[in-house]
Amino acid sequence: MTTAGETGVPARLEGKSKAMVFCWVLGLGSLVAWNSMLTIGDYYYKVFPHYHPSRVLTIVYQPFAIGTLAILTYHESKVDTRKRNIIGYILFTLSTLFLLVLDLATSGKGGVWPYFGICVLVACFGVADAHVQGGMVGDLSFMCPEFMQSFFAGIAASGALTSGMRLITKAAFDKAHDGLRKGAMLFLAISTFFEFICIILYATWFAKIPIVKHYRSKAASEGSKTVSADLAAAGIQTQDGDSKEDRLSKKQLLFQNIDYAIDLYLIYVLTLTIFPGFLYENTGTHQLGSWYALVLIAMYNVWDLISRYIPLIGWLKLESRKGLLIVILARFLLVPAFYFTAKYGDQGWMIMLVSFLGLSNGYLTVCVMTVAPKGYKGPEQNALGNLLVLFLLGGIFSGVSLGWLWIIHHDKF
Repeated sequence: MTTAGETGVPARLEGKSKAMVFCWVLGLGSLVAWNSMLTIGDYYYKVFPHYHPSRVLTIVYQPFAIGTLAILTYHESKVDTRKRNIIGYILFTLSTLFLLVLDLATSGKGGVWPYFGICVLVACFGVADAHVQGGMVGDLSFMCPEFMQSFFAGIAASGALTSGMRLITKAAFDKAHDGLRKGAMLFLAISTFFEFICIILYATWFAKIPIVKHYRSKAASEGSKTVSADLAAAGIQTQDGDSKEDRLSKKQLLFQNIDYAIDLYLIYVLTLTIFPGFLYENTGTHQLGSWYALVLIAMYNVWDLISRYIPLIGWLKLESRKGLLIVILARFLLVPAFYFTAKYGDQGWMIMLVSFLGLSNGYLTVCVMTVAPKGYKGPEQNALGNLLVLFLLGGIFSGVSLGWLWIIHHDKF
């Protein structure tokens, strides 16, 4: 058994490509269940036509995600990252499975109680998201930036994958009896499988990759307590590193990176003001008919995925703190653009706008998340990663809440 105090960089760090693939899959698993819920929104709109599913379920999800993450962030230095992530993926798996069971038990019928049951399971998604996304981002913050990029690309891939599958299942089951429901059931079953794979992947193999062991050993030598269980699973005994007094407090980290935190908040305020509620309910009727909202969601997800690979090209990566803030503020011009396009434009213009929304969302997210942790010790990077995810989820919650203004405006005028 080796010790975590051995921090010299090996001549050859093996397993980087494997670790990037694993990070991608773990990122996919962190959001595939929720993206499946959003993508089968047309099914829930048919079963619960008066309950605004895409808006209500999102607004149920977020308080539980933010509340749980706030608690975990406050105690992040004492939380075992291994247990945190495994609990999160298990909760995702069980919640997705119970969604499937609930629909089978009610035979796909609407009503208050089935909807309430869905809301409870969606709240469990929020708790699971807080465990996984904060835990993984904190963990990857003290590793190489490519791991963070791969994790966030996996998150986007979950959206692109579910959208692509939804288009296929709609085409396959469109003429079939109860076709929407069959497609939704297939979605939930596949999502459950992916979540289960993530449990096995993280619990069994990820911790044993040489480059991952190296970065965790280095973090442990700098005083991180959150990696102990993962290192033990990889056969490495931890030693006490730097004392707590040598690390910056969470308040100091937040003040030093408040612009990055605000950046993430503003990115997701704008995105979730429009996506997905506005796209389902406020874009009117066009030639694509019932395919229209699905195509818009798919275009957003595909461009969100593509854009998360752009920062891998060095000269295309935006690292200027001032430049990031200017671009993020300029994105708010999309609000009047979407409003007037929905009112006066045709579907081609709307598809173009949605594509740009996804493109800018993914690109800016990766730029901020890979630049912010640089220059800090392992424990500080873990804390900062949790803080940034907390602001990201805060932006999502605010965006979802502001999205209701589209309905109020529509009803009023």
